[in-house]
Amino acid sequence: MYVTIIDIAKALGLSKSTVSRALSGEKGNVSPETARLVIETAERMGYKRNELAVHLRKRKTMTIGILVPELVTSFYSTFIAHAQQILRPKGYRTIVALSNEDIFWEKSNFDLLSDSRVDGILISTCNDKANVEQYSAFIQRNIPLVFFDRTIKGLDCSSVRSNDYKAAFFLMEHLIYKGRKRIAHLAGPDHIRNSADRFQAYIDTLSKHGIAYDPSLVLKEGTDRAGGATEVTFLLEHGIPFDAVFCFNEMQAIGAEEVLLRKGFRIPEDIAVASMYGTEVSTLVHPAVTSVEKPVARMAEEAVRLILRQIDAPLSPAEEVIIPSEMVIRESS
Repeated sequence: MYVTIIDIAKALGLSKSTVSRALSGEKGNVSPETARLVIETAERMGYKRNELAVHLRKRKTMTIGILVPELVTSFYSTFIAHAQQILRPKGYRTIVALSNEDIFWEKSNFDLLSDSRVDGILISTCNDKANVEQYSAFIQRNIPLVFFDRTIKGLDCSSVRSNDYKAAFFLMEHLIYKGRKRIAHLAGPDHIRNSADRFQAYIDTLSKHGIAYDPSLVLKEGTDRAGGATEVTFLLEHGIPFDAVFCFNEMQAIGAEEVLLRKGFRIPEDIAVASMYGTEVSTLVHPAVTSVEKPVARMAEEAVRLILRQIDAPLSPAEEVIIPSEMVIRESS
């Protein structure tokens, strides 16, 4: 049970206002002896100041919400760690919420963060259409939102992302320059912008190099390890020839590699594997996965800069920051 100022006042036979002034360091109308007695009693009883109430009186909670769609890949946990590292010295705490790729969980988490009176929200959405009305309502209430990684077109708020189309195009070209012409695409869900950008890059790169598009090479069974394994198994069992796999993320790539190696294929001699969304996890398997890696620390820095600017200057214009990604070629291709 929490100890309150009223509890301390009752224990000492003092007024609530006297205890409050003593604990806040006000010297007016509180003798040194009384202040010392109040502080000692508060410590003995385990009193903790209600920081939320203090901040609310100042119309700020010094709390930032961070809403992410998944924690399977290390990208989001790394982003959270970097954001917290930047925010903590500035006096901000964070509330982290997971939507688990579910639009209803995301909406519920928005309500949770709203009820917690956060000063702003950093969000990577799980769907670029489902909760747009709710995002707009927050913006209209002047609650700062900054989207990162998975962003939404057309919203009047700041965002930080990488150029997924360009990075995916270069990754596809890398595979083509290695002589691959039957490239399977383990795609992401249709309802996020990143998936659309990567798929369009896939189509455009094939077209540029005169390679016919084969829809049987595009699969959407899941973005996790199991999804990658299931998709590659489907290709093999249905006799669909392919000489490379272009994955939405590294977890798909790892699942794909496991199946291919178990079936006796050599990587990359028989089938090359490459992925978007790579992190250090791509280096922990053999062969290590060629991947496009996003500068997660830089993305966190920019997202925090934008949310703090919006908190301090609510009328600041929205800003879109696009950060280049890096393709890291490894043994899998």
